[in-house]
Amino acid sequence: MLDAAVHCFWSRGYEATSVRDLIESTGLTGASIYNAFGDKRAFYRRALAHYVQESIADRIRRCEGMAPRAAIDAFFAEILKRSLSDKDHKGCMLVNAALEVAPQDTEFKEDVAGVLNQLQSFFLGCVAAGQADGTITTALTADELARHLLGVLMGVRVLARVRPEKEVLEGVINGAFALLDGGVDRAA
Repeated sequence: MLDAAVHCFWSRGYEATSVRDLIESTGLTGASIYNAFGDKRAFYRRALAHYVQESIADRIRRCEGMAPRAAIDAFFAEILKRSLSDKDHKGCMLVNAALEVAPQDTEFKEDVAGVLNQLQSFFLGCVAAGQADGTITTALTADELARHLLGVLMGVRVLARVRPEKEVLEGVINGAFALLDGGVDRAA
């Protein structure tokens, strides 16, 4: 049921999704939706949290056990694959929420910022460990590189909505990787 709600909100956006759309996609009745979630906003918040757990948090968990530079590579390889295989060009539900709902809703703004902080922390851990083992440049601080990677991630997911071209998305990601490498010979 939450997967169906995620798909409905993700493909249409919060504002364009009606309660009737949610009824049709989830199979719930209007009364069931209101009894279980309170209103459309609360249902969207729950669907967004489900998306974050199933997509973003799961990706971070899978990459955390890898070597630092490999974890960053794997993370962005999956983002690229998801972006290029998204036939509907939905982008990322979290990024969509950041653009559509968070500017007008303090709770959503805090929710989105919290997830962005988790992503930045993941990148920070990878970069700091990569700098310690010599696989990532120390020309910039770990904080600067982690913030840059977060910006690249957000940019790729927005670009994927309007220019889902492999060359464009790879170019953005490869530019970030070149910055991480900063003279580090990864073949050595």
